[in-house]
Order: sequence, then C-alpha cells, then structure tokens
Amino acid sequence: MKKKLLALLLAAVMVLSLAACGGKTDTPPADSNTPAQNEPANSGDSTDQPAAGQFGYDRATGTEVYGPYWDEWSDMTDEELYELAKAENNPINIYATSSKMLKTEEGFEELYPGLDLVVSDLDSDEVLSKAEIENSTNNITADVLQTKDVNGDVFFEYYSKGIIEPFYPRDICSHIEEENLKFSFPLYASQAFWYYNTEAFPDGQPITSWWQIIEKNPDGSQKYRIFAKEIGQETAYLSLFASFITNADEMAQSYKDIYGTDLEYTYDPAGFAFEVPENNAGVEYLWRFTQAKMTFIGDGDELVLAVHNSTKDDPALCLASAGKIENRDESGYNIAWCTNLTPYTALLNTESMFVVKGCDSPAGARLFIRYVTGGADGQSGGFKPFTKTGNWPLRDDVDNDKNPVSLHDLGARANDLDAIYSIFPDVQDMWTYWRDQAK
Repeated sequence: MKKKLLALLLAAVMVLSLAACGGKTDTPPADSNTPAQNEPANSGDSTDQPAAGQFGYDRATGTEVYGPYWDEWSDMTDEELYELAKAENNPINIYATSSKMLKTEEGFEELYPGLDLVVSDLDSDEVLSKAEIENSTNNITADVLQTKDVNGDVFFEYYSKGIIEPFYPRDICSHIEEENLKFSFPLYASQAFWYYNTEAFPDGQPITSWWQIIEKNPDGSQKYRIFAKEIGQETAYLSLFASFITNADEMAQSYKDIYGTDLEYTYDPAGFAFEVPENNAGVEYLWRFTQAKMTFIGDGDELVLAVHNSTKDDPALCLASAGKIENRDESGYNIAWCTNLTPYTALLNTESMFVVKGCDSPAGARLFIRYVTGGADGQSGGFKPFTKTGNWPLRDDVDNDKNPVSLHDLGARANDLDAIYSIFPDVQDMWTYWRDQAK
C-alpha cells in the first residue's frame, strides 16, 4: 500500500526534465567523499551541463531526476581516477550478481598495480539488502554494486535513501543511446525469449504476436503447451506484463492486426482493493494468460529441453533466458528464439553499475566501473568476461559476435521504470488472484 500511495504521489508531482540530466531539484548533492564541487569541463554544447539535485526520486520535492547525470566525476580520466584511488589505499569491494565479475579481478589489478579488487558473488536480493544494512548501520564495506532494476525499486528507493549514487562517465556515455542511460549506467542488456522447436516448425517461428502464444484450436483446446519459470515469482516477467498494461493501445492494435477484429474484453475487475482500468488490452492479456494451462520449471535448461522434446502434433513454447540458446550447439537441441513479436518481443533487462554512497573508495569504485564497461576506447578488457551468448553490450563501439542476432534486430525495447513502478504491485496482485482462479 505504501508503494501504491507513493506511485499516486509520483503521478501528481512529476516534473519536466532538463535537457542534460533529465530533471532538477533545488538541493545540491552532498557527498564528503567527492572532490570539490567544480563544474566538469564543458565542450561548448548547450546541453552539456552539470546536473544538480538528488538523482532518482527526491522525496523532499517530489522531483524525478534522470540520467545521463553529470557531476565532477564525469570527466575524470582513468589516469586521474587511478592516482586518487592509490591515495585512498583501500580494497575496492564489488558486490555482484554475475559470477563473471570474479574474472575481472586479475585483469584490473594487472592494469592498475597497487589496487586490490575484492569481488563478492551474490544473489540480486543479497546485493541490495547487504548494501542497505551497511548503510543503516553506518558500516559500509561495498564500493560498487552490480545488479539490475526491472521494476523501478532501485531507482525510486535506493537513491532517495542515500544508499547509492550515480556515476555517468561522459566519454563512455557518448557511445550509449540515451534511453539506456535514463535510470542507471548500464553494463550490458539481457532478455528472455519464447523458444520454439525448429524441427516441428522448419519454416520459422510459429508465432509473431504475444496473443498467439495463448491461442486456442477450433475445438477450444490450447494450441501450444506453455513452459516457464513461476511467473508470479519472477519480477522481470511481471514487469513485462505491467508494460503491456501501460502500452494497452499497442496491445489492442497487435490483436487487431493478427485477427482482423477488435479485442473483446472479458476480464472481471472485481475482487481487488484497487481500481482496475476498464477495457485495457494489457489487463485483458494478463487475464487470459493467467487462465492458460502451463507448466512451471525452475531450471532454464529443462525449459528448453521441453521444447526440444515437443512435436508438430503437440507443439510447445517456453519462456527462458536468451543464453539457453547455447543448448542448440552444445546439446543438439532443436530450438530457436521467437523474435520481433508484436507489440514488442521483450523488455531489455539491463545489468547496471552503481557507486555506494559514502564508500571508502569513491575514486577506485569509479575507475573500476570505467574498466568493466570497456574504458575510454572500449578496449580495457574489463567487459570480456560478459561477452557470452545472450548478453548484449549497449556501447556502439563494443561488439559481442557470440549473439546470432544483433540487439537492434530482436524487437525488444528499453524498460520504462516510471510506468512499471507505479503499477507493479497491482500487477502482482492480479496475477496471483487470477492464477488461483485458473482451472
């Protein structure tokens, strides 16, 4: 309920953004660990302004401030940060959700002698909860967090609580599309796909729209067997369904494009303590999807195996992470991604880098973030451990040739955390309530 009330407040007080940093408050950031508050070097571009105010959601003013966000750190070079980091004389502690981060230690320490990098491989919830506990007890160990924000919790909660602060290196940001800088500084993007059996459908993917996933045969039976992780426990999947509700017009048009008629609304909004929007195509889709017969499997390899074992007469689709496509080559599975679904294939799940506010190594933290995202020219070597199938770099000067399809050919889009955050709790409630009603 607290989050819903906050969402209503956000809607009432949202302020237009500045050209350079997305928004402004009247209170300058306070951080005793940063250098003197001097403006960064200005290239002469009229939009090249330093940011002011609380990044994220400022509870005091009700303002939302987006990236890219420039401050006195933004124009510092690797060499300048290295000199400051050596003077800090502290280990640089990284809390990461990807085990690949462990592989960055040796390369970073070789490139920057005298610096000690310590990486902790943690679950997503652990990364955030540990940082929050350290902040509340004033016993801060972490310097950098690597995690994702798929429903807006990090953007709206952790900046305003003073747990993290933004870092946007200007030279690297010039190689990243601004829509991918709005809520955080990204490391890479991943996503989940619907998989189909290539032997059962040799002519290509059998579906081109999300509506076809839950399509029925003329006799009323379900056309495809559906396999997925427990969607009600997957924040990223629920956020995707929430996006369908906020993009209801696109969902309605997708239905009409496929079937040639307007969508009929069949959901009952009763039973909820909040107002469910009427005649919303995203809500209608959520209702119909919850009523579909599906099998939940926690292991991604077993999900794609279920599709591999399906047949043309008994076809199956599964929703699994993009990286599971590797089973095609490693295990000979007859599987492929469904791409360019309407209205869009998926939301990009962006793994991001955050500086811990009040950390002991503010310069070292920022130097490492630059390193792991490729450095000034994309050639630092720090991103190399993350160049696996299913991960897409967001820099235009860094490639990952292990992916069979480029990022721009997937039909995915950036996550609008503003829209997702305001309705996520309601979507979670609707999923649970309606799924319990499924036959």
